Amino acid sequence: MTGSEPKANLQRYLQAARNVFVSKLEGLTEYDIRRPMTPTGTNLLGLVKHLVGVELGYLGDAFGRPFDEPLPWDADGEPNADMWATADESGEYIVGLYRRAWKHSDATIDMLALDTIGRVPWWPDDRRHATLHLILVHVIAETNRHGGHADIVRELIDGAVGLRHPNDNMAPGDEAWWTSYRSRLERVAQESAARATRPVT
Repeated sequence: MTGSEPKANLQRYLQAARNVFVSKLEGLTEYDIRRPMTPTGTNLLGLVKHLVGVELGYLGDAFGRPFDEPLPWDADGEPNADMWATADESGEYIVGLYRRAWKHSDATIDMLALDTIGRVPWWPDDRRHATLHLILVHVIAETNRHGGHADIVRELIDGAVGLRHPNDNMAPGDEAWWTSYRSRLERVAQESAARATRPVT
């Protein structure tokens, strides 16, 4: 496959999103990767665990290719069980499971044409049957959406920011510059609020 082929491009973007996502856990302790950093409990390892189910659901089950490892939380019945890791589910285990899910998903992508129809039973009836192309775009979008969550959670944990080392895609600036920049944004927000006559719609 050449890099100009649609399937190769989609796989490349999916793998790039996966790699960046896993990099957000690098250098952190078991505590830090599990810390609930928002009022709704968002945490890095839980996001990875969620993406395991995303990959296996959309790029496995939807095409009649169930994964050969049972996911314990599927049978749990507990709300949000896929958004946090139990004390028995180590970071190494969850990340390893995510990498195994990649291989399972990639095998589906490799063996099927982009116009192959899959069935997503949790989607509405009128769009439950969808092509591999559409489902692959959906998985890329969902991985990147949660990647944005991971960016913010990692920054809240230890201040680490950017895409990944050494290409962080951040504006150049030291700690003093970023402090000044943030203060400037706060002033602008307050000035804008003072001028506003109605809420944003």
